[in-house]
This record gives sequence, structure tokens and C-alpha cells, in this order.
Amino acid sequence: MKQHYPKAVAFALMLSLTFTTFSFAQLDLPRGSQMAKVSQRVGITDLTVVYSRPSVNGREIWGSLVPYGMNNLGFGTATESPWRAGANENTIFKTSHDVTVGGKTLPAGKYGLHMVINEDNTAKVIFSKNHGAWGSYFYDPSEDVLQVDVTTKEIPHVEQLRFEFNEVNATSAVASLNWEKKQIPFTIEVPVTDIVLTDIRSKMQNQAGFNRQTWEQAANFALNNDGDLDEALGWVDAAIEGQFFSQKTFNNLAIKAQILAKQGKTADADAVMQEALPMGTVFQVHGYGRQLIAAGQTDKALEIFKWNAKSHKGQWPVDYGLARGYSAVGNYKTALKHLKVAEGRAPDTQNQNAIAANLEKLEAGTDIN
Repeated sequence: MKQHYPKAVAFALMLSLTFTTFSFAQLDLPRGSQMAKVSQRVGITDLTVVYSRPSVNGREIWGSLVPYGMNNLGFGTATESPWRAGANENTIFKTSHDVTVGGKTLPAGKYGLHMVINEDNTAKVIFSKNHGAWGSYFYDPSEDVLQVDVTTKEIPHVEQLRFEFNEVNATSAVASLNWEKKQIPFTIEVPVTDIVLTDIRSKMQNQAGFNRQTWEQAANFALNNDGDLDEALGWVDAAIEGQFFSQKTFNNLAIKAQILAKQGKTADADAVMQEALPMGTVFQVHGYGRQLIAAGQTDKALEIFKWNAKSHKGQWPVDYGLARGYSAVGNYKTALKHLKVAEGRAPDTQNQNAIAANLEKLEAGTDIN
């Protein structure tokens, strides 16, 4: 049986349903403290900070808006709370791999990032496994994964709070919070070689492992990043003599020779390079000669440059190589003769300019390497 409602009752019912449906919805509106994200890759590890950016806006920040030490914020379950290191929700720190912060291990994952600011230019950086709470109102020290003590720095005025990654190198980065005239830095170190080699071993079991270049790249990375040389040798041998894609090239033989040399097997390394030389292009052999000079093996380098000139007669850059070889052993007169020949064969402005500079060095009796 259909029920009928008076118009006033029907309107009240509709109004009630409307507020019931939408009373907990939140509009996506602009904030005073805008959201921000900053990321940095170190090796193959991604480091990210997600935060909100309050402004100084003429206020006293340290010891006032951000009180020193731990504080009771008057809301939530925490009796003492650190600062949320930003505004609004938790500031979040993410790392895609295990890293160390201040020399302490921080496992891969997502963390609530908090800070305790002290009056004596020190601070404590806290990584909490609770990353979904609002601010620090529900901070629980039992959820801390890591605490690191740091020294703050005085900096020029920064109006809007800003996180950034400073002093980034091949294996580490310094992350810092910068606001008003204070910087709070913490150092993140990444075990790049271990992470990359673990990733390589995993990928070799998949489609990438059925590509010869993958094994060459893996061996070369291990060689140049203090990896296990026996493992590297196994990888390059798989590229050279593998069941599915065995192929000797100048590149993989040169990698094998470098591994053998690093293991102290000099005679074996030399034998492999003798096999590789006829497979090399004029530029690959030239590069090998320059590697020998860099390693201090100047006599051997000169022999390689001579071999290159004989095998690739008249080609660029064989005379430039001979100039480098003779210069390396101190025979500047002969080096100058070959460099003048190279000057006439230089294919571009960059090489022409380099040769011009090296001509001046040789004429002044200076090694060009």
C-alpha cells in the first residue's frame, strides 16, 4: 500500500536524507598550508617526503608556534607529542629500500615523520610506523621505528616550510626541513651496491635474463662497484659462452679481462685482451689504450695505440692515440708529430679545440694525458 506524506513532511524527510548522505563528506578545497612532495633517487632507491607547507607570516616560530621539547597538545590520546614537522596531517617519509639514517637502519616502508626541537640547536627526528594519523595528536612512542639526534643550522629566512634533499651523491643524501631561519638536516645512506645486485639477481631469473647484454651489464656493475668478482666472472662468462646466446665481443671480453686483472690474474687478462683486440672498433681500441694510461701502464698503452694505427691505418683517431701514447712515455717530440697529423683529421670543433690545447702543452713540454 502506497504511503502519502504531506508536502511539509516530504520536504523534511528529503532534507534529512540529504544531510544524512553528505554530513561526513569533505570538499576538496584549497588550504592555507599547501600540500607538497619532494623526492630523490639514490642508486635505484626512491626517497620521498610528503608534507604541508605553513608560512611564517610574521609569527614567532621556534619556542612559540613550535614549542621546544615534547608537549601536551590538548587533544587526542597522546600525553606528550613531538611536532608534526609541517602542518595538517602527518608528514610522511617513504623509502623504497632499507636505508640507514644517522647510522641506524630504517627498513623500506612509509613512516610518520615527527621532530622534537630543542632550545640548544639540536633536534630529534622520529620515524613512526603510524603514518596515517592526523598530526602528532595520537603519537605513541611504542610505534617509533627510529629516532635520530641531529644538529640544527641557522639559514637565511625561508617563508614557507620546505623539505629538500641536499648534498646528494652516489650513495647518500641529506634531507632537511627548512623554515624561518632554521634548518633541520638528517643524513640518509643507501647501500646501493647491495640493493642493485639483489635486484640484478632477481631480474636475471625473469625475461631480462634471456638477454646477453643483461649479463654483461651485471658483470660490469659488480666489477666497478666492489661486487663479488667471482660472481661477476660467472656472469660475463655466461654472456660469452652461455647456452642460449654465446657470443664473444670486444665489450664482454674486455669486461672479463678487467675482472681477471682485478683478481690479480694479469697473464690471463692480457691473453683475453689479445683475443679481443681484432674484434674492436678503432674507438674501442683507442679507449682501451686510454684505460691503460690511466692505470699507469704507459708502455703497454703505447703498444696498443701502435696496434690500432697499424690495424686501422689512416682512420681517426689513431694519430691522436699515438700522440697520447708517446706523450705518456715522455717522448713529446714524436707525440707532437702525430698530434699535428690528428689536427688535420679531427672531425668536429670539440676535438679540434682539444687538440689545439694539447699542441700548446706538448710545445711547452707537458704531458697531454
